Amino acid sequence: MPDMTELDDRIAKCNKILDENPNSQIFAALAEAYRKKGELDKAFRVCQNGLRIHDGYGSAHMVMAKINLDKGLYDWAQMEIEKAAELDGRNHASDLLLAEIHIYKGEFAKATRLLDKLHRIDSSNQHVNRLLEIAKKLPMESAKIIEPQTPPEDVQAPLEEQPTQEQAPAGISVKELLDSMANLPGIEGVLLINGEGLVAEATWNSSQESDLYGALAKDIERVVQSQIEMSRFGTYRNILLEAEDLVVNFIPIGDNLLLIKANKQVNLGTMRLKLASLLDKVDIHL
Repeated sequence: MPDMTELDDRIAKCNKILDENPNSQIFAALAEAYRKKGELDKAFRVCQNGLRIHDGYGSAHMVMAKINLDKGLYDWAQMEIEKAAELDGRNHASDLLLAEIHIYKGEFAKATRLLDKLHRIDSSNQHVNRLLEIAKKLPMESAKIIEPQTPPEDVQAPLEEQPTQEQAPAGISVKELLDSMANLPGIEGVLLINGEGLVAEATWNSSQESDLYGALAKDIERVVQSQIEMSRFGTYRNILLEAEDLVVNFIPIGDNLLLIKANKQVNLGTMRLKLASLLDKVDIHL
């Protein structure tokens, strides 16, 4: 957990330098401090403005890659890493960040190849080891959920009794979806909210009332959807709200709404990958 007092002090010093010299490359350090503090929009603006002047500053492109990664803009993050590598060459930091992006994009084979190389160079690096474990584990977890279970050949029905159409693999229940998501580090509760704003299913570890979140969620969704429709942007797929120590994610599922409440320690990339692997299999009958 970053020291907020230290970050505030660093931000103040960087801003003072930039006020005195707007062309200073200190903008990259300022953007990184804002990123670590969780103020991603400020970080993005500062880094973007600085790169307009210093487009050849490789370290700033690395900072922008981290900002885009934290914002869930994985393709843009990868483009920034490639630009940094073009300017300064590939190194441990750029390869490690690129591997993390591949994991978030579900490109596990690419991530594993990079991480295996980094592991051979420094086998004691805990960050590398943790990402390598994730890159190898997530595809196996997805396969367990997605692949249909085929009975052994010796217990299959005779040919004439086989169904004429391919049977769909068994789905998972809503409760299994909620329980699986709630087991991820940083997640404090998961709700399925019906069209009336009532909690239909819950795995809720938070001290705050789930019914209150259910009602607020539907109000927020209605406002967002009405604004999107007025702007002719189509239908939303995801709403992410971030507060000082709170992350709330809303995902529409048919006429229902899935709400995930988490703290700032949650890994949003891992959460999205896990959720995507589960949503294709869930059976919802409310």
